Amino acid sequence: MLLEMKNITKHFSGIKANDGIDLCLRKGEIHSLLGENGAGKTTLMNILYGLYEPDQGEIYFKEKPVKIKSPKEAIKLGIGMVHQHFMLIPAFSVLENIVLGSCSFLSFLKLKEIRKKIQDMINIYGFEVELDVPVWQLSVGEQQRIEILKTLYYGAQLLILDEPTAVLTPKETEDFFLIIKSLVHKGHSIIFITHKLKEVMSISHRVTVLRGGKKIETIYTSKTNEFELARLMVGRGITLESKKPSSIGNTVIEVKNLYALDDRNLNILKDINLKIREGEIFGIAGVDGNGQKELAEVITGMRKATGGKIIINNLNVTNLNPGEISMKRVAHIPEDRKNTGAIMNFTIGENAILGHPDFFKDFFLNYTKVKEFSDSLIKNYAIKTAGSNSPAWSLSGGNLQKLIIGRELSEKPLFIVAVHPTRGLDLGAIEYIHKMLIKECEKGVAILLISTDLNEILMLSDTVGVIYKGQIIDQFPAKETSVERIGLLMAGVM
Repeated sequence: MLLEMKNITKHFSGIKANDGIDLCLRKGEIHSLLGENGAGKTTLMNILYGLYEPDQGEIYFKEKPVKIKSPKEAIKLGIGMVHQHFMLIPAFSVLENIVLGSCSFLSFLKLKEIRKKIQDMINIYGFEVELDVPVWQLSVGEQQRIEILKTLYYGAQLLILDEPTAVLTPKETEDFFLIIKSLVHKGHSIIFITHKLKEVMSISHRVTVLRGGKKIETIYTSKTNEFELARLMVGRGITLESKKPSSIGNTVIEVKNLYALDDRNLNILKDINLKIREGEIFGIAGVDGNGQKELAEVITGMRKATGGKIIINNLNVTNLNPGEISMKRVAHIPEDRKNTGAIMNFTIGENAILGHPDFFKDFFLNYTKVKEFSDSLIKNYAIKTAGSNSPAWSLSGGNLQKLIIGRELSEKPLFIVAVHPTRGLDLGAIEYIHKMLIKECEKGVAILLISTDLNEILMLSDTVGVIYKGQIIDQFPAKETSVERIGLLMAGVM
C-alpha cells in the first residue's frame, strides 16, 4: 500500500466538504476518483497535496504517518498534482514556471542543463511547447501540457491528475494513456480525476465514488460499468441527450474571409468562412491553440479582426466592442469561467448582473432588484449555494458555469458563442448544460459550439467544422462523420 487516507474530514463555513472519507492507493495502481462538482474530490486531493489541512483524519504514505502542511512537503515526499485550474504564473515563461518549483537559486545557475533535460522530455512526450514563451500567451490546452510536464519533471511517485485529458484529441489522449501506463509499469501510482467514464473504464484499476462529501463506494473497474458508475455519482440514472434534427431557419451569423493576430502579433486566423442559421449548432473541433480561442474572441468583440467581416442579422458588427456585440443579442459562454466569465471576489448577485445595465438607477445599483434576479437564477438553474450574497469563489465549477449560462441566457439571445461549456464538469452538470443548449436551439437560437470533446461535438452539432492552424480545413453534417475522422483532421491529416 502506497497511500492510506483515513476518516478525512474538512469543513468550510460550516459545510462538510469531506465527511469521514477513506481512500487507499496501491503501488503501481491507477485509481480513479469520481463525483459531481462539489462532491469533495478536489478538496480531498488538496489535503493530500498540502494545500489544506484536514480537520480530522490521518494520512499514511509508504506505511508511515505523515503531516503534509504544504505542497513543498508533498513534492518532497514524492507527491505531485496537476490541478484543473492551473497553478502557473502568467507573466513567467514556460521554463521559469517549471524551474520556479525547485525554490533553489542553484537551479537558475544551471538553466542550460535544465533546459536540455526539459526539452528532452518535451520531445519524448510530444507536448509541443516553447520554453521561452510567456504562459499568458498560451491556450488553456498548452498550459495543461506544461502542468503535466512540470509534475513529471519533479519525478513524483504519486501523481494526482485532475481532468488531464479535457483538452486533448483522441489520439493525444491515447498517447497520454501510454505514458501513464509506462509510468505505472515503472512503479508510479496515479490518482486520476475525470468526468469521462470511458476513460475510467479503459485506464483505471479501481474507482472511488464520492457524493455530497461522502465516500459512496470503491469498486474494481473490471466489476462495474459506465451506467452503474453514473448512478453512483448522482444517485440516479444519467442520459446525455443528442440533439435531434430541428427546423433550420435563416442565417443569423456569417463570417467572411476572417483574419486575426494572436497575442504575439502572429497570424492565427486565416480566411475563416462559416454560416450559422436559426436553430443550428455549428461545432468547431480542434486541438487547443489552433485559433478557436481567437475566433470566439473576434466574434464577441474581445479581439480585433485584421481582415474580413462578421455579419449578424444582416448587420456588419466587425470590430465592435464586447458591449456593442452583446447589445446585438449575442451571448458568450467563455472558455475560462473563473478569469473571463466571472469576478471571483464579487458576490453571486453581482456576477449575475455583469453586462446588464438595467439594474442601475441614477448610477446606483438597485440591490432589491439584483437580489430578486439572482435568486431567480439560483432557483431556475439549480445553483447550489448558500445564497446570492455568497462570493463567486465559493461555487463549484459546475455551479459557477450554471450561473454564467443563466446570466447569458436571461437576455434572450439570438446567437450564443459557447466555448468549452462543459470542460471539467461532472456528468450531472454536463447533462444539464446540454439540455439548456438544445432548448435554446429549439427556440431558433443559433449556436457556435467550440469544444475539444469530440463526443460532445457529435452529440450536439448539426454541422461540424475542424480548425487546424487557424483555418477551417473541412466542414460537414455531424451525422455524416465519426470521432476517428475528426480526430485525424484535428491532427492535420487530410
